[in-house]
Amino acid sequence: MTMPLFLEETYLREVTGTVTAHTPEGGIILDQTIFYATGGGQPGDSGALAWDSGTLQIATAVKAEKGAIALVPAEPSALPTVGTEVIQSLDWDRRHRHMRVHTALHLLSVVIPLPVTGGSVGPDKGRLDFDMPEAPEDKQALEDALNALIEEDLPVSAKWISDEGLKANPGLVKTMSVKPPMGSGKVRLIQIGQGEAQVDLQPCGGTHVARTGEIGRIRLGKIEKKGRQNRRVNLLLDL
Repeated sequence: MTMPLFLEETYLREVTGTVTAHTPEGGIILDQTIFYATGGGQPGDSGALAWDSGTLQIATAVKAEKGAIALVPAEPSALPTVGTEVIQSLDWDRRHRHMRVHTALHLLSVVIPLPVTGGSVGPDKGRLDFDMPEAPEDKQALEDALNALIEEDLPVSAKWISDEGLKANPGLVKTMSVKPPMGSGKVRLIQIGQGEAQVDLQPCGGTHVARTGEIGRIRLGKIEKKGRQNRRVNLLLDL
């Protein structure tokens, strides 16, 4: 099993780790990592590994067996041997853009309070698919409402709920197509705002900014029809 440091320490950019295994496909498994593994519509992190006798560029990270995370080299190369201590370094600009987009998508689900049927996160844009038979009448009003929430600079934090607690509060789950991972006894929640100023609380294993003001200004792109009941709403970072 790999300790996923990104769940609690989203802003860690560099950390050590020890190689515990290699995958048959040539991935590297560490005892702990800051590399987010592809999942929930968010791409895996990229970056680099360095050790006494070499360096290696990492293209992405993926989930492996038994709770492990495999770091995938950008090209075939000699791997650090099992037991080697390595320094992990994130491509921070790319990760931070993912964080900004992912948090913005949570806010999009606030200004469009409809069930979510899909979504994806990219470094410059993201999208959510909604169970929305008719397109919104005023896209500009939605964009203005979204940017108003961003400008409130609300705190974004993570907390945990038990499997039983989530089952007792099904309204926390907004996604229809992807269910929160259950079975470990607890599920991570992302909270935006606090107390009476809370605007969102939902299960999520992704990485997020610490405050909504970090997102920056957002533009809404095309709203596309994706089937009889679905509309895809595209979102773009201004900078």
